[in-house]
Amino acid sequence: MNSATTTRMPRKPIRIWVDGCYDVMHHGHFNSLRQAKAMGDIVVAGVHSDAEIMQHKGPPIMNEDERVEAVSACKWVDEVVPNAPYLTSLEWMDRYNCDFCVHGDDVSTLADGTDSYKHVKDVGRYRECRRTKGVSTTDLVSRMLLMTQDQSTNGRALDEASPGREAGAVQKMTTRHSNGINTSNGFHNDHNSHGDTDSTALQVLETARKVAQFSYSNQRTPQKGDKVVYVDGAFDLFHIGHIDFLRRASALGDFLVVGVHDDQTVRARKGAHHPLLSLHERVLSVLACRYVGDVVIGAPYGMTEEVLNGDYSVDFVARGHSPESEASLGDQDPYRLAKSRGIFVQLDEVPAHSVTTESIVHRILDNRAL
Repeated sequence: MNSATTTRMPRKPIRIWVDGCYDVMHHGHFNSLRQAKAMGDIVVAGVHSDAEIMQHKGPPIMNEDERVEAVSACKWVDEVVPNAPYLTSLEWMDRYNCDFCVHGDDVSTLADGTDSYKHVKDVGRYRECRRTKGVSTTDLVSRMLLMTQDQSTNGRALDEASPGREAGAVQKMTTRHSNGINTSNGFHNDHNSHGDTDSTALQVLETARKVAQFSYSNQRTPQKGDKVVYVDGAFDLFHIGHIDFLRRASALGDFLVVGVHDDQTVRARKGAHHPLLSLHERVLSVLACRYVGDVVIGAPYGMTEEVLNGDYSVDFVARGHSPESEASLGDQDPYRLAKSRGIFVQLDEVPAHSVTTESIVHRILDNRAL
């Protein structure tokens, strides 16, 4: 056959199955999805049902619809499958034409101790990625529970907080800071699959490499005529309320830039024991969101000329609804400059979700009472 007339068949896309609870999504979840995407072309994410999680782990904090939406917003996920079985099934993988399954190098078991990935391992359709050290849903729950313990010590229970004063409800967060650095990971108790306490939990270290990895697929830059939208905030304990806000803000233009406030700014606005997650951790979660084009790390609290006409020429500055109890820094409106230029947009429509960091804490307390 003449090589000049040979038709090269297109390569079949590699489809990867991942599954999990994805309860209270954090940068560890996002990092596993990023690694899975690097192993193939299409990532199909199975999300376990509330009933399956209840049977094998206990009650989830976020319900199934919320967890599905959080996974769907991840830029490395192509398809989402609700109600995926806890015991990873070859039948389900074949139904979605997946070549192999990817999971972290930590142990996942059913309630009876059976390896959740036994069947896919037995037929050689299992791959591992590296678990992100220093963070887990258990870790985040521990951080939040320490806050409630501190409140009890100070004679004020969480449920005694005034309705609508949500920022005050977490005023006694026991995440410790030293010179502006969040060191909460250094003292929490985490539990492995055998129920043992790990007293050497690792602090999440800030590395340029990790930020670069999370930024890699955000390489598109605004083209001539594109409208750039800017928003800012703490984005602590990244949840579907944040996702909904970013989705609505991104719809105002073509490219969304998110300013993430540094720890000192968040602490000044929300209280001495905030934020729950460090600036580095918060930035990674925002970068993982499919609606985000770029992130300003340690963004100023107020609009400045550098923000509006720096790396990007900002066309709109959007703001969502903030809890009334969040303090302003100084007397000036932080959006004064944007308003004076006629580019400020208040997103007045009612958010699709009422989830906040504080409401998640309440759910944890309710679950512990079960």
